[in-house]
Amino acid sequence: MFQRIVRGLAFIGCGVLAWGGVSAEAAFRNYAEIQQGMRDLAAKYPASAQIFILTKNDSGQTIEGLRIGSGSVRNLVVATHHGNEYGSTEVAMAFAASVAQAPLTGQTLFVIPVLNIPGFNARSRWEPLQGRSLDPNRDYPGPCGTDGPFRLKSTRALADFLEREQIVASATLHTYSPAVVYPWGMSTHDLSTPYDDLFAGLCKAATVESGYASGNNTQLIYPADGTFEDYAFWKHGVWSILFELGYSHNPNPGAVDQMVKVNVPGLRRMFEQTPRERAERHDFNGKCDARLKAFDLRTE
Repeated sequence: MFQRIVRGLAFIGCGVLAWGGVSAEAAFRNYAEIQQGMRDLAAKYPASAQIFILTKNDSGQTIEGLRIGSGSVRNLVVATHHGNEYGSTEVAMAFAASVAQAPLTGQTLFVIPVLNIPGFNARSRWEPLQGRSLDPNRDYPGPCGTDGPFRLKSTRALADFLEREQIVASATLHTYSPAVVYPWGMSTHDLSTPYDDLFAGLCKAATVESGYASGNNTQLIYPADGTFEDYAFWKHGVWSILFELGYSHNPNPGAVDQMVKVNVPGLRRMFEQTPRERAERHDFNGKCDARLKAFDLRTE
C-alpha cells in the first residue's frame, strides 16, 4: 500500500514537457503568458474555442479557461491546483490545442490550465490567504474530512462550476509520480467503488502511450482528505481521474515535451471513452481511519 512512499525515494528530478515543441523559456511561463496562450488558441480556432471566466480568486486575479467544442456532454480538465506543478499546465495547454483543432464529438471540454494563480507565479504549491498558505487540493468537502472546506474562492468556484455546468467527467493534472488513478483516495481502507472496473478501463485508455501505473488513488499514491477528485465523484458522481505527470516538479523543457507527447493522446482517448452520464451510485459507505492521515505526503 502507498507505493509512492517507496517510489518517491528512487525518483530523481528529470525533465519533461511543452506543447508542440517549446523554447526553454516556455516551460517557465507566468500566468499572463498562459492567458496570452489561451487567447492565441481562441483566435486561431474561433469556431471551436472561446475564453471563459471561472471567478476572481482571493488575490483579485481572474481565473480563466477555454471552452472547446459544442457538444451536450460537458467535461473538465483542471491543472495546477498546486502552483509549483507547472508541467501540468503545459499538458493542459497542449490538450486544449489538440481538442480546439479537432473537437471531441458530442462534447464540450472546459480546460482550466491554472487554478492556483499566485502559487503558479511564485512556483509554490500553496495558495496564499490572509497571511496563511493553503493547499487548494485539501480544501474540498469529503467523507473523511478536509482542511477547509472552501476557504478559497478558487475551490468554491470550481465546485460550483461542476454543478452549474453539469460536468460528467474530469481530469485533474498534477506532478509528479507517473500514475493515473481513480477514487477513493482518502483516509480509508474501504477503497472500492461500484465502478472500479470502469475506472480501471478509463485509466488504461489514458496510459497507452505513457505506460504510467494506474489504479486506485490511495493505493498507488497516498491517502489525502479534501481533494477535488474524491469530492467530484462523492458529491456529484463525476467520473473523476487524477493524472500525476512525469518524474519531477521541476521538469526541463525536454521533459515537458515528453509529458505532452505521452499524455495528450491518453487524455483524448480517456474522454472518448467516458460515460455520457454521471455515476448513479457514488455515496461513500465505508469507514474512515484517521491514522492514515499521517501518510499524506504533501510537500513543497
